[in-house]
Amino acid sequence: YVFFLKESMHAYAANVYTSVVEELMKGKQRKFIAVEQEFFRLWWDAVATDTQKQQVHQLLQEGRLEFVIGGQVMHDEAVTLIDDQILQLTEGHGFLYETFGIRPQFSWHVDPFGASATTPTLFALAGFNAHLISRIDYDLKADMQKNKKLQFVWQGSPSLSERQEIFTHVMDQYSYCTPSQIPFSNRSGFYWNGIAAFPDPPKDGVYPNMSLPVTDTNIHLYAQTMVANIKERAAWFRTSDVLWPWGCDKQFFNASVQYSNMDLLLDYINKHSDEFGVTVQYAALGDYFQAVYNRNLTWEIRDSQDFLPYSTEPFQAWTGFYTSRSTLKGIARRASSLLYAGESFFTQYVRKHPASSICKCRALRQLQSLRWAVSEVQHHDGITGTESPKVKDMYMNNLMYGMFNVKKLMASIILDMNNAKKNGEVYSSIYINDSGIPDVDQYVVVYNPLAWNITTFVTVSVSHLEMSVYDELGHSVPAQVQSSAESHSTYDLYILVEISGLSYRKYNVKPLNGKQSAFIARSVKYKRKDLTGADQQNRQLLPVVNNCYQVLFDQNTNLMHSITERETNQTVQLTQEFLEYHVNGDVMKGPISDNYLFAPNASAVPVSKAVGLEVVSGNLMTEIRQYFYSNVTSQDYIYAVYTRMYTVPEGYDGKLLCHRIEQEYIVGPLELNREAVLRTSTNLNTRQLLYTDSNGYQIQKRPFKAYMNNTVARNYYPMVQTAYIEDDTTRLILLAERAHGVSSQGNGQVEVMLHRRLWNNLQWDLNYNLTLNDSSVVRPVIWLILGTKSVTNILYRTSGLALEHRPVAMFGALPGEKPKVPGQLQQNSVHGSPVTVPPNLHLQTLSIPGWRYSSNHAEQVRSIRMGKQKEGDADFSRVLLRIRHLYEVGEDPVLSQPVMINLKSLLKGLGLVMVVEERSLTGTWDVNTLKRWKWKTARYPSKGFSNSTETSENCIVTVHPKEIRTFFVYFQGQ
Repeated sequence: YVFFLKESMHAYAANVYTSVVEELMKGKQRKFIAVEQEFFRLWWDAVATDTQKQQVHQLLQEGRLEFVIGGQVMHDEAVTLIDDQILQLTEGHGFLYETFGIRPQFSWHVDPFGASATTPTLFALAGFNAHLISRIDYDLKADMQKNKKLQFVWQGSPSLSERQEIFTHVMDQYSYCTPSQIPFSNRSGFYWNGIAAFPDPPKDGVYPNMSLPVTDTNIHLYAQTMVANIKERAAWFRTSDVLWPWGCDKQFFNASVQYSNMDLLLDYINKHSDEFGVTVQYAALGDYFQAVYNRNLTWEIRDSQDFLPYSTEPFQAWTGFYTSRSTLKGIARRASSLLYAGESFFTQYVRKHPASSICKCRALRQLQSLRWAVSEVQHHDGITGTESPKVKDMYMNNLMYGMFNVKKLMASIILDMNNAKKNGEVYSSIYINDSGIPDVDQYVVVYNPLAWNITTFVTVSVSHLEMSVYDELGHSVPAQVQSSAESHSTYDLYILVEISGLSYRKYNVKPLNGKQSAFIARSVKYKRKDLTGADQQNRQLLPVVNNCYQVLFDQNTNLMHSITERETNQTVQLTQEFLEYHVNGDVMKGPISDNYLFAPNASAVPVSKAVGLEVVSGNLMTEIRQYFYSNVTSQDYIYAVYTRMYTVPEGYDGKLLCHRIEQEYIVGPLELNREAVLRTSTNLNTRQLLYTDSNGYQIQKRPFKAYMNNTVARNYYPMVQTAYIEDDTTRLILLAERAHGVSSQGNGQVEVMLHRRLWNNLQWDLNYNLTLNDSSVVRPVIWLILGTKSVTNILYRTSGLALEHRPVAMFGALPGEKPKVPGQLQQNSVHGSPVTVPPNLHLQTLSIPGWRYSSNHAEQVRSIRMGKQKEGDADFSRVLLRIRHLYEVGEDPVLSQPVMINLKSLLKGLGLVMVVEERSLTGTWDVNTLKRWKWKTARYPSKGFSNSTETSENCIVTVHPKEIRTFFVYFQGQ
């Protein structure tokens, strides 16, 4: 599949499954839990024999092999988007249900660096009965441990509250690995199989650091050590059941050595249980949670507070990874967004063009390549940037390959729908700027993947200044052309597009032929200003104005000075500057920063002493280009900001466009051991209170906290999509298209970490090449929205999604004559009627998963038992639909109301809806049969089972605040 995975499969991963299955068959008492499906599926598809597959089926039925979580990977919780968490979970669950008829019911989130409050909701919606985490602040864990508070019922969502709560277990200070130090031996504790050897397993089967085998002479010492550790842990929990995890990273690759020693030890302890005061047994995770559930205790409730950020020691704040490898974070999100567009595009195509010329099975494989790539990069050592360069390259290559496949698929669908000549050159480009455009007439096809009408700009790179743009009917389209900031040989053409939900439009771009031309913007360059001697007294202010804002620039410094929101005439003083934290790379000199950790030496230092300014203004858009230099005479700038403000002509819905100030930053290459931040300072009295989103799902309140040590780093939080600051009346919102670390280090301030470049000599980091010597240039985009709380409330959720899911533009040259426009194009939507939901709902998924499983559980289990679940063609008749309510209860008087939606009329453009089945989040449960364990709390004193949702009647669904509802939809004629 890919080099790195092959290497890991060869060194140990394949041996884990092969040897564990063999060993489980040898002893009825033995058990094992498996987590990530990516490795298991590689073993299942490429390594496992028919006999081993039979044995896996048997072990699962007997409950001796248990899949926990069951996603493709154990995803990171800080910097991932909920859509991508759901994707990777659904991908793994679909495989497990299709292959074995099983549905995981417990989580094992032992390794993500901090725990998000979105995760408990996610796992509750997926049908889980309990959730398990481990990495939380060291000082908090010590306190919870002492007070026996490591277990609680977590209500992660304020709006869903007890309906989607989940029992949560936090692992104690020993975390998820068996103790590796034992008093009577200097080898690796309870790991008899030693340490995995890369790249080849040893020929003689002797691995490094294998523990002393259990013998008559040392068995009592082993038993004493194990029992002492069990008793120490028992004191930290309320029940007398102790979860003792046996294993660690890269363990059980030689399971026979491991199990034979474990068997001896467990038998010995049980034979002497009177003396030791404990009994021990092999258990799967479900066995432990069942035992705790059966105790029938009353548990405390935890609200929507999360466990971020995460520190392991006073100077070890794991807040660096919120920004590490910004390029990978950006590509992962572009890939996710392209996949989202490709899924709904293909679904509509299959529904509307059943007799198409495109091979559906091949198309599904193209989509699946991107599903896998986006799923795997959600790993807690993937999108986090905490992997070696070699592994980062693997993730990048898989993402680029998947994106190439989906672009190709979308282009071929357009060709097919327009009956174009099959040899007509069409190439699709999501990175619009990388498409040089030929000098002939050409068309731009623009697809809007959101289920709302969108008015926005798409950018096309052109070779002439004088261009005209026409729509499908030959009408002129508003456009603006200007010199490119990046290239001297091309120009940027901005086309104003207005597209209905899940629809596409086609625009014709041609060099001017005497008729109406796109507006040509003019550019004014201002003198570079020295910040050190700037005159603070007689300020010359340069205004840039659109219908929503007036932004003033200070001509003494070329920096932003203030923003006035024109509707309320509210002015906020606002300046932006780039600063760098200097960090230490020598472990002999103090705490270090690395891929994971952020350990600043002191406050951040301003980096530039001079700023250049260019203003490019036109009738649709003004772009302010600021260049930051280390001093007045420097040749090259070290940072740049391009700020864009839009003016929307009469007759277009410009609400979202007008209310956003778009900024694109150019950062890097940095000097070594520098961490770059953009600090925005305002005169808002925010009391240093920051708000950040949790995985793009809900907002968390982040009050500034003072600590004895490391206060700067411990006040950094992940910003996946949104961060804001506010005073009593006004709010400043930042929206991002990739994850960043964000903090408020002063009243009225918000700073975003944009890039990091580090090197250190910590031996562990050197061994795994985790020094983050990232010399890249990054170009993140952030949209600013300023206004009253009520206005920004209406804007920021739709704007955040509009940034996440910008329209997909595909380009093609048109040789010869003008193409015939198919009739249906004239309704603006290739697919009959557009798919549109109200602004407080989001159509989160519209796809054809292709699974072959039966949605009737008894039938699915029966067909697997009878061996009928063999390879077959994918199922194209089942459409997966998810709808999400974007607002919290009480957040907005109108938008927080429940929404009634008729699925038949919503999807009428795709055909006649015949059957709708409501499912659990990942699709594997019928919600009517899903009964999760209800744990006793003081508020809800009875134990039992909880039914999660009211089900839909006759295709009419009421979606309540923050709900994510999942459906299988079947249409007539399928």
